[in-house]
Amino acid sequence: MFTIKDHLEVRNDHLMIGGADTTELAQKYGTPLYVTNESRVIENFSEYTKAFPDADIYYAAKANGSFAILRMLAREGAGADVFSYGELYMALLAGIPRGKILFNGNSKTDFELRKAVELGVKVSVDSRDELHTLSEIAEKAGKTAEIAFRVNPDVSPKTHPKISTGLSSSKFGIPSKEVVGIYREASQLPGISPCGIHCHIGSQILETAPFVEATQKMMDLVEKVTGAGIDLEFVDMGSGLGIPYKKGEDTPKPRDLADAILPVFDERTEELGISPKLILEPGRYIIADTTILLTKVNTVKKAARNFVGVDAGFNLLIRPAMYESYHYVVVANKVASKPEETYTIVGPICETGDILAEDRELPRVEKGDIIALLDAGAYGFSMSSQYNGRPRCAEILVNDGNSDVIRSAEDVGDLMGKQKLPARLM
Repeated sequence: MFTIKDHLEVRNDHLMIGGADTTELAQKYGTPLYVTNESRVIENFSEYTKAFPDADIYYAAKANGSFAILRMLAREGAGADVFSYGELYMALLAGIPRGKILFNGNSKTDFELRKAVELGVKVSVDSRDELHTLSEIAEKAGKTAEIAFRVNPDVSPKTHPKISTGLSSSKFGIPSKEVVGIYREASQLPGISPCGIHCHIGSQILETAPFVEATQKMMDLVEKVTGAGIDLEFVDMGSGLGIPYKKGEDTPKPRDLADAILPVFDERTEELGISPKLILEPGRYIIADTTILLTKVNTVKKAARNFVGVDAGFNLLIRPAMYESYHYVVVANKVASKPEETYTIVGPICETGDILAEDRELPRVEKGDIIALLDAGAYGFSMSSQYNGRPRCAEILVNDGNSDVIRSAEDVGDLMGKQKLPARLM
């Protein structure tokens, strides 16, 4: 038995995950199928807690909000970065303490702000409009909202433009030059207690230099804000650490990130005579490589390319179509077999862009084979849809060879969902 991508094994030419044979999982539960390795989730989270022992780690729920995953991370002591009332509801239900939740987002509804105040969770305020709305809501409720401002530090993280969130042109955050003024304004408003500062520069960042630049710029702002008389209890640096989607890619680990930013953070806080809590918000690093998407081959067609048509498309994994992202692909029932041809893996969606993987050298692919797309845990199921009238697939959690359904597959009845028919159409 040998390994593939260090935590996935091969036994008798079959791909194994968490001690379970993927071909047996596909036969038992059907395809398409998301499969997550429980022990890998905990291992990845532990890498962060060991690298940053004095920091709070808030899991970015947007990466994968499956309840079982939120629950296991809650049990490991994680907080949560949430982006909607739905994510907040799930995080609390999973047992994440409200004191370790930050409600993020650039366009929160009044309903969401009321819920944040009602439930007593911290809010990352993204605009002056939102600040005044939150003040009115909190004052009316007779409560005080603890807030941070999300700052736009104008740092280029050298990642895909659609997941670069710290540029001056981004829709997120307060421009750096306005930060001190808005903290002063917030400190005078009823129902508002400014107690933190927050930024997030992007996702899938493959070097530590942008994080160092962001930390330096944030600490410059911390100095100015504290100099204005604001007591900052926490500095939330977001996250964005990438993973090696391509086999053999060398990417930083949490320890590398800690070695890069902690000296800056510790030196500056000591100089200022303050001791704010450092918060980080990893999502992709914790969950991406824990999960694979299994999909069955429906057809193989020789045309301009060798097309392999499978039963999963961008309705279940939109990242390749949306970001031109790469996912390593193996034939799960022929992993150790030698490559014979070059194939392009395509889904069943009525879109030319429904391509999951282009020009991959694989063993001879036949109808009925099982294709595994690796590193599908982050922004996989969480961005899925019912496009083309296709019900979403099941999610399975594996641990020591055992498997459990953590989300049942939808069926065609679920396509009707909340739909209603007007009487005139009866």
